[in-house]
Amino acid sequence: MKIDVGDIEAARERIAGVANRTPVEHSSTASRLLGVEAYFKFENLQRTGSFKIRGALNKISTLSDAEKKRGVIAASAGNHAQGVALSSTLLGVKSTIVMPKTSSIVKQEATRNYGAQVVLEGDIYDEAYQHARILEKNTGAIYIHAFEDPFIVAGQGTIGLEIFEDLPEVDSVVVAIGGGGLISGIATALKARRPSVQIFGAVAANAPAMAEMFRGQTPTKRSSYMSIADGIAVKTPSEAMLQNFIKPLVDDVVTVNEDDIAESIVFLLERTKAVAEGSGAITFAAAKQLGARLGKKTCFVVGGGNIDLTLMGEILDRGLTRNGRMTRISVVVDDRPGMLHRLTKVVSGSGANILQVEHDRIDPILQIRETRISFILETKNREHIAEIREALAREGVRIL
Repeated sequence: MKIDVGDIEAARERIAGVANRTPVEHSSTASRLLGVEAYFKFENLQRTGSFKIRGALNKISTLSDAEKKRGVIAASAGNHAQGVALSSTLLGVKSTIVMPKTSSIVKQEATRNYGAQVVLEGDIYDEAYQHARILEKNTGAIYIHAFEDPFIVAGQGTIGLEIFEDLPEVDSVVVAIGGGGLISGIATALKARRPSVQIFGAVAANAPAMAEMFRGQTPTKRSSYMSIADGIAVKTPSEAMLQNFIKPLVDDVVTVNEDDIAESIVFLLERTKAVAEGSGAITFAAAKQLGARLGKKTCFVVGGGNIDLTLMGEILDRGLTRNGRMTRISVVVDDRPGMLHRLTKVVSGSGANILQVEHDRIDPILQIRETRISFILETKNREHIAEIREALAREGVRIL
């Protein structure tokens, strides 16, 4: 499980002409918000919509002809699945991918469309992984691990070479951690080229095991590991990745909550026009915790853009609510004619857009001849919301 920058350079030669060199772009808005020069490495623009094809293609390219004839098998929540599927098809190799039943339907269909046979098993990655290992023994196929493989790590490390070449004076890079292959490869490449660079990892607070292990803690058992950042929601991280790469090369690992991830998805979509899945947007969300540690020039790796569009509305609503662009305000008023008109006049006069209005006359908290009116509003920011609440309070209503 040891690699060096020479292995990463070799990987770059193998995948050249198939994997894209993705852009590193400056964001003036992110820079202003953070007080640093902020850049994004847009791996969401990579083939298959994520960085995973880099490692998968590098690994499968190194198999012998005899091994290729046996076919390959992998377990993945989606992005590694697509990377293995497309790489295998391009190289004429049969592929089988075991995916959790809870994985995005979009990712399942994309994996099939890239030429793989898809098997659904388990509710989380760890359960799909266990089943894939059983199929490996039964079929003789070559297992393509999502992260515990030096060729996979070296392939992902090509991102680090590109970041250094585009930003030779970068002070810090923030990378999502699921299994750890991405951050391990990037850190290996960048620390070799620029030893002073700070490498920060980001994990979902709903699946924090790698952060806990990094701090020397025993991972907390949880009843659920569901996260917007489903691509990195790993229940049992790899001890090998932790000891061989992450502890020696990564400067810190932070946990990020669901609301901050959602807000980051909205920011990237609105300000950079980038569609990022949760595991891609989490790096920018981590910036709030890292603050001045980012240095003068930082780069956030947006690892993938394969977001489930059926969840997009919910994620956008949550993100917009977090940054003050949408809110719910509920008031209790006398149930008499003209009251709704009076309140809507106040709200519209404040410059808010009314998206939805709800009446409730049966809530147990209400007195006789009282009603609760709830407004869902499109607003400018948190300060605007405070102004609306103050305007309603001046009307003598009770704000919940």
